[in-house]
Amino acid sequence: MPMNLVHRRLCSSEKWARAVEDRLLPWALDGVPLGPDALEIGPGYGATTRVLLRREGLTRLSVIEVDAAYAAGLRREFGDRAEVVHGDGTALPWPDGRFDSVACFTMLHHVPSPARQDALFAEAHRVLRPGGVFAGCDSLSNWRWRLIHWGDTCVPVPPATLETRLRAAGFTEVKVEVGTGSFRFRAVR
Repeated sequence: MPMNLVHRRLCSSEKWARAVEDRLLPWALDGVPLGPDALEIGPGYGATTRVLLRREGLTRLSVIEVDAAYAAGLRREFGDRAEVVHGDGTALPWPDGRFDSVACFTMLHHVPSPARQDALFAEAHRVLRPGGVFAGCDSLSNWRWRLIHWGDTCVPVPPATLETRLRAAGFTEVKVEVGTGSFRFRAVR
């Protein structure tokens, strides 16, 4: 999913990594039980993965990244601490019921259509164990955010529609909460 140069620099910056660690993931995962075996969809440069790997109780982390170069970089950085797969979140290569949790952070808007986003939701549901949680966050669309995404694949997810879409994928106990500049969600298989 293409990203422009400004966006790539921002997402690979130390400033973004600090924001992810200090604000984004603590807010997105507040009260979310990831369990010991988790999947992250779309980690990009790996700022979120670095934080997840330090999460207490998480003993096995798998990540899937659609960009081959990013996936290769993640493999170099994380080695055997995370299973890194180059692939598409709309066609996950794991069996049904494999994971305790599935998470994705600030990446849903890079999935190129609402139909593909819905396919990703269905795949997240499929690979979760019964009772497993799907959680994450994404950005709210505004003019500044759109400017950063100029020329990118950018299909914002309206938070007002997300509960219905996640329920259509089979999830229950869906909660969507809007914050400052972003929204978080969690749902149970």
